[in-house]
Amino acid sequence: MYNDITDVPGIRVGHDTNLEAGTGCTVILCDPPAVGGVDVRGGAPATRETDLLHPLCLVERVNAILLTGGSAFGLEAAAGVMRYLEERGQGFQAGNVRVPIVPAAAIFDLGLGSAHIRPDAAAGYRACERASAGPIEQGSVGAGTGATVAKLGGGHKAVKGGLGSASTQLADGTLVGALVVVNAAGNIVDPHSGATIAGGSGAAESPEQGRHPFSNTTLAVVATSATLSKASVNKIAQMAHNGLAQVIQPAHTMFDGDIVFALALGTETTPPPDPAITAAQVSLIGAAAAATLARAIIQAVRRATGLHGIPALADQPGQPEK
Repeated sequence: MYNDITDVPGIRVGHDTNLEAGTGCTVILCDPPAVGGVDVRGGAPATRETDLLHPLCLVERVNAILLTGGSAFGLEAAAGVMRYLEERGQGFQAGNVRVPIVPAAAIFDLGLGSAHIRPDAAAGYRACERASAGPIEQGSVGAGTGATVAKLGGGHKAVKGGLGSASTQLADGTLVGALVVVNAAGNIVDPHSGATIAGGSGAAESPEQGRHPFSNTTLAVVATSATLSKASVNKIAQMAHNGLAQVIQPAHTMFDGDIVFALALGTETTPPPDPAITAAQVSLIGAAAAATLARAIIQAVRRATGLHGIPALADQPGQPEK
């Protein structure tokens, strides 16, 4: 196991990174297509195709999830992911055409590097071409390239955020993985010791947001090898948000567009078990998803490298090796 989301069978991850512009995108490809869900908690989201993940909507399975920089401009990268999938005959069958299902969400990173170069369709396509089921490159890469954290006291106090991943295997063999792009306004806190990993004194500081008050958002994807219904997957997305609250303080502010996508890639075809058993399974996986996501957030910050004048946590004295 790699201790990242690609430990879940069927998941491949690819990045497109532009260090000069301080932005990029990351695609999570699902083969076979996964049952998808989402939970949007932040007050400033930038999203595409999230409504169809609601249990009342028709389409149940998704072909990919795209996480991108560039704010709402960067959502254009999803068109490149769709083209890649269409060329390979993947997507929802709608008459004589297949429509790839690619929900997407963006972080605001326009204040780092160039505000005029954003991920586009070509970037999304390149990320797909680079997708692998092997270990994931983490830190200042892909959608995490321009991410920053700990901005409650003003942008001048920011620390470099990034992209992180982790995985957990439950006692019954079920795999749970998480991938996260951490671009939060809040501080990063160790959930076990309570010590601040990145940031100042937290809520005691004046919440000065400076010229770019919406330059925050944490985007996450959690995935499991279990076979689950669409309603159950949405519940896991909801529970996984607890991982943000454990590590990012505060989370889900009006200046954050926090979103968690959830994917179930199980292929079992047996009838669903007793509802009580299903409820217990969903609760266990949801709790594991939250804990795994919390570890991925810390990985994102610890593996980030400094960029365009924003220092990395790893560059500061007293920090452990990556």
